Amino acid sequence: MHHQTKTGEQIKELEDVMVAEDEEFPYSLVVWNDEVNSFDWVIKSLVEVCGHTEEQAEQCAIIIHHNGKYAVKMGSYTDLRPMCLALLDRGISASVEETVPL
Repeated sequence: MHHQTKTGEQIKELEDVMVAEDEEFPYSLVVWNDEVNSFDWVIKSLVEVCGHTEEQAEQCAIIIHHNGKYAVKMGSYTDLRPMCLALLDRGISASVEETVPL
């Protein structure tokens, strides 16, 4: 049986597809509502940790309060993990979750 090896070009194409899939289905940084943290602290933390504007952070805080949780940022696991840890350090409930495609 003849075994065909993949050329560099074919491997590159496969890598490109994998990267595209990663970008298409990134991870979400989810912040959960609690009865401990104030709106101001959550807003301040989203600005400082996630790079949100005051306005974006305020909208996120309102949604978190009403829905119980909200994906405040999308991205790669590598990018979101340190942000999640920083929020946890501030006493804010957060998790990194795989975004499920619709």
